[in-house]
Amino acid sequence: MSELHYLTATEMAHLVRTGQLSAVELLQAHLDRIEQVNPEVNAIVTLVAERALEAAARADAAEPVGPLHGVPVAHKDLVDTAGIRTTYGSPLFAANVPGQDDLIVRRLRAAGAITIGKTNTPEFGTGSHTVNQVFGATRNPYDLGRSAGGSSGGAAAALATGMVPLADGSDMGGSLRNPASFCNVVGLRPTPGRVPDPSDTAAWYTLAVPGPMARTVDDLTLMLGAVAGFDARSPFAIKEVFAPEPEQGVRGMRVAWSPDLGGLPVDPRTAAVTATAPAVFEQLGAHVEEVALDLSDAEDAFRIYRAWYYALSFGDLTGLGPNTSWNVEQGRLVSGADLARAERLRSGLYQRMADFFDTYDVLIAPVSQVPPFPVDQPHVSEINGERLPDYLAWMRSAYWISVLHAPAASVPAGFTPEGLPVGVQIVGRPFADARVLRVARAFEQATGHGLRRPPLWG
Repeated sequence: MSELHYLTATEMAHLVRTGQLSAVELLQAHLDRIEQVNPEVNAIVTLVAERALEAAARADAAEPVGPLHGVPVAHKDLVDTAGIRTTYGSPLFAANVPGQDDLIVRRLRAAGAITIGKTNTPEFGTGSHTVNQVFGATRNPYDLGRSAGGSSGGAAAALATGMVPLADGSDMGGSLRNPASFCNVVGLRPTPGRVPDPSDTAAWYTLAVPGPMARTVDDLTLMLGAVAGFDARSPFAIKEVFAPEPEQGVRGMRVAWSPDLGGLPVDPRTAAVTATAPAVFEQLGAHVEEVALDLSDAEDAFRIYRAWYYALSFGDLTGLGPNTSWNVEQGRLVSGADLARAERLRSGLYQRMADFFDTYDVLIAPVSQVPPFPVDQPHVSEINGERLPDYLAWMRSAYWISVLHAPAASVPAGFTPEGLPVGVQIVGRPFADARVLRVARAFEQATGHGLRRPPLWG
């Protein structure tokens, strides 16, 4: 009990629910941790301590209202929070205070969670490196000179250092998975519609999804249960009630292993860590087979849909940062023929992967193609001597998976010789979120890599 901030969210909820710990005590432990760590890491950019303490006091005076009763949570600075500054990482919205909460915030509050603040993100979540002109860069807790990843980098760094036990994030091209990999925590990109995200501008857009982040897969599962569920305002929301698979382990499962997703360049340090994953699954009783995948059709499909979305969502704004502006300009070049090609490519890929998942239960692969890079470097420009065309290209290992409409988790897989975290990506058939979490838990329990804390704040 001396380190409340590193208990699991499941343990915290149990202690509060059974009266062994007050919500106020739990919150204060996290506020103390934020005061200790955040000045160097810069993960939580808006803190609402007084408001949170009042909510914790109310929680202590009330009967438990849900599975997260009294548990602190932080929200990504892309989601609207009523009465709490929400900047989207952009100077254009530096003073923005929304009047209502987004759906994921409402669901977490309904489950009893207590909002402690907002986590850092690049402008409008653009890019897998968390830095913006409003708050600056979030630093990797395992090496302050390195990136925490993005765009949910603030969430990942806050989790890794015990500033919060749970955090929400979002993922278009890897933004739940990449920072989890960089910061030695877990993140799940759910099947689109598992966690609805109602929109009045891009209601049918399925590349971007909200989702949970935590330090353990059990906590990830707990949080997903709180935020998943049908909402009629989302046209592709899943009606099925999410429930974990009752079975444990992976014995007898068919696991496909792809070290490079069909020829992508992978840094040797990352490759060496992720290459240890197949043996773990074999020792757990799974049947592992290295596969030759061709996901290259995902490249054009992702870029066309992403560009179209940026022009639609941000095309009317002036004063955007360079990455967001570039995406908007790319979107203005998208034609009807381009969208038709993207739809054909994605549809064909979806059907081929449906056949693939008739043979295999899950696919495992690297989350990111590189380990955490220097924090003052805007993006990765080269991998293994191969020059990359733009700031997006280094995250193909994540955004090619986004095109598949599939659930994908990042789970700690080990460390480079320099002590930098590396995650393994576990991908399942669309709608098989529970299966992905079951496999992720088995790997986590077998390896224990997620228990290794940042050296400065162990």
